[in-house]
Amino acid sequence: MRHTFEAEQWLPYPVEFVFGFFSNPENLPRLMPAWQKARIEEASFAPPPPRPEGTPRLPGVAAGAGTRMTISFKPFPFCPVRVPWEAEITEFVWNDHFCDVQHRGPFAYWKHCHRLSSVEKDGRPGTRVHDHVDYEMHLGPLGELANRLVVPGQFRSIFEYRHKRTEELMAMMFGRVAVRP
Repeated sequence: MRHTFEAEQWLPYPVEFVFGFFSNPENLPRLMPAWQKARIEEASFAPPPPRPEGTPRLPGVAAGAGTRMTISFKPFPFCPVRVPWEAEITEFVWNDHFCDVQHRGPFAYWKHCHRLSSVEKDGRPGTRVHDHVDYEMHLGPLGELANRLVVPGQFRSIFEYRHKRTEELMAMMFGRVAVRP
């Protein structure tokens, strides 16, 4: 059975900076809790389409549609086993959205879309990041039970951590960048 999880975050940076940050796969392990010891095991990068006029070139790479990556991580603290997760970026539109799907990993189905938009908050310009995840558990009824009891809480916790870490990393990278009106 398919399930949906959604989360939103507002950041006081231009959409071009936020999109550049999230589209750089090197940032993914940095957005995961340190105890997971996440790392990129392999990657084949597909170049994104040409940047729109005025989009700044940020450090690192942007992974376009067709990029495939395998990351591995520890599913819980002190776990001796690493879980591989192979995903592919299937959609990529500069400064708007990108989506990835899981080919192999902890879910029977996974599609995660990151949509960005320029939004004012308390009179300040910035960027809203909307994460939409469609997923399905392995193990049939047992997976459904785990979903009811554990998974939504884990997702909330993971995205709360990710939001806090995103704020920290972006502040270190961009400081107080002036957001264009």
